[in-house]
Amino acid sequence: MFRYFENLVDPYCDYPEVDRPPTRLWPFMMAYAQPFKRVFWWTGLLSIVVAAVEVWLIYYMGRIVDMLGGEPGQVLSEHGFELALVAVGIVFLRPILHMFDVAMLNNAILPNFGTLIRWRAHKHVLRQSVGWFENDFAGRIASRIVQTPPAAGEVVFQVFDAISFSLAYMIGAAVLLMAADSRLIIPLLIWFVLYGALIRWTVTRVGPASQAASDARSTVTGRVVDSYTNIHSVKMFAHHDHELSYAKEAIENTRRTFQVEMRIFTIMDMTLVALNGLLIVGVVGWAIYLWAVGESSVGVVAAATALTLRLNAMTGWIMWALTSFFRELGVVSEGMQTIAQPIDLVDAKDARPLNLRQGKIEIRDLSHHYGRETGGLDNISLTIQPGEKVGLIGRSGAGKSTLVKLLLRFYDVETGQILIDGQNIAAVSQDSLRSNIGMVQQDSALLHRSVRDNILYGRPDASEADMIAAAKQAEAHDFILDLADMEGRTGYDAQVGERGVKLSGGQRQRVTLARVILKNAPILLLDEATSALDSEVEAAIQDTLYGMMQGKTVIAIAHRLSTIAQMDRILVMDQGRIVEQGSHSELLDLQGQYAGFWAHQSGGFLTTEAAE
Repeated sequence: MFRYFENLVDPYCDYPEVDRPPTRLWPFMMAYAQPFKRVFWWTGLLSIVVAAVEVWLIYYMGRIVDMLGGEPGQVLSEHGFELALVAVGIVFLRPILHMFDVAMLNNAILPNFGTLIRWRAHKHVLRQSVGWFENDFAGRIASRIVQTPPAAGEVVFQVFDAISFSLAYMIGAAVLLMAADSRLIIPLLIWFVLYGALIRWTVTRVGPASQAASDARSTVTGRVVDSYTNIHSVKMFAHHDHELSYAKEAIENTRRTFQVEMRIFTIMDMTLVALNGLLIVGVVGWAIYLWAVGESSVGVVAAATALTLRLNAMTGWIMWALTSFFRELGVVSEGMQTIAQPIDLVDAKDARPLNLRQGKIEIRDLSHHYGRETGGLDNISLTIQPGEKVGLIGRSGAGKSTLVKLLLRFYDVETGQILIDGQNIAAVSQDSLRSNIGMVQQDSALLHRSVRDNILYGRPDASEADMIAAAKQAEAHDFILDLADMEGRTGYDAQVGERGVKLSGGQRQRVTLARVILKNAPILLLDEATSALDSEVEAAIQDTLYGMMQGKTVIAIAHRLSTIAQMDRILVMDQGRIVEQGSHSELLDLQGQYAGFWAHQSGGFLTTEAAE
């Protein structure tokens, strides 16, 4: 039975992906709710029917009170079959109806709705550019992805479990009182107007207060995760107290925003108790007066009393449900600041896979300043022939990393073009572009998974033998076999920790090299590929690196000039421009910047403030 309801909606069903999701709350919610439209209709109908049955039960209790005014034998003879029929309905039919209502909500909607939002939100965020991630806390992004789905699920739950039920119940209560005596609806209507005013006062304040509190909680998460992720720096600089103060500021802001939210609820509770007192005295007192003057029966008094007591019990629940509804909407609104952000770096509408034939790279009049007036690249033109090995050097901030990021299309160029085998990289799909480029970065961070998973990231369909061969080429196989984690996993199954913290810098770099060797892409980018290796290991894998380069187009960034001295060509960058280029010997003969760098290096490292 459960499986039937659980499978009514597939949270992973196909859907049209959009680069610019709705930025207003209700269109945003409706976009996610499309697969649930039929389920929502049935759930709403069931909720109304259940409320109607509950009101009818109160009416029928009043009818029973009036029945009992006669002789027992006569009552049973006249109404016995009716009472038995109602009893069967209460014992059997009512639970079945309630079961369907609860199963639609708890089994069909709640697990699947949150899952659908979490899946699609994560899928959308993963499509964002590298620059987008660089502008926010990873912890805050993750917090919003985690908080928004249950909040959206709570919104849907309250719509059907509380709002639709309570509306149907109040309408049914008004009909019941009118049927008994139309004058009984007067105090109910007065109460309903005051109750509506209280709801309006509450929800207009609780939504913004909740959004502020949710944003404050996300900030706490972002700051705490930032401290944990960089725990080595925290310990190294003995900044334990500084990090506590940094977190305390956000935690205190969370406390203050939560206090504001709770004040609203306290005022709401106090006012609601007073209003409900007026409701009980007004309706029950009026019913008793009508009975006293002979204008209503004892059954009407009993029904009116039961109904007002039930409303008294329900109103607090309804108010909390409504405030929860708007509070969770505030959480969803805060989450939308991440989930609904447009994706600006997208494939062209007619993008085709990159057809890489030779690996020729052409850069034409390329400028990129990250939206600023200075920094980045300034009018670069360059051609790298198929199979050519090019070294790239320059002071920090000269534009080397920017050139590599643009080649990978982590950013769209501001002016100019980058072509690979005559194809503008802006016109090909991003996945096909990056699948043809292998890169070893200076920051050799790894995924918090096993060594095997990290190496196979280069080519997931590779065989075990291919993976081990790549590890051996990267001089990583031997140390991998000696690895063991806290769970007892060893060798290639050992977990490397977040960003690979359980490995040394040299070990991480060698695993990264193995991953790129396994990928075997025709274009190779090396950004300080051996910077984390000691001299002995570096010497051991130099042949491996040069072997990787054979038949590939290579761009290698290095501060250790000895690692690129054998390149076909070396480019010297300064202030976003190429100021020198040529072979190692040609550049030394020029007696320019490169010669100055070479003369001032110590142990092969570039002195960033080297004299001209």
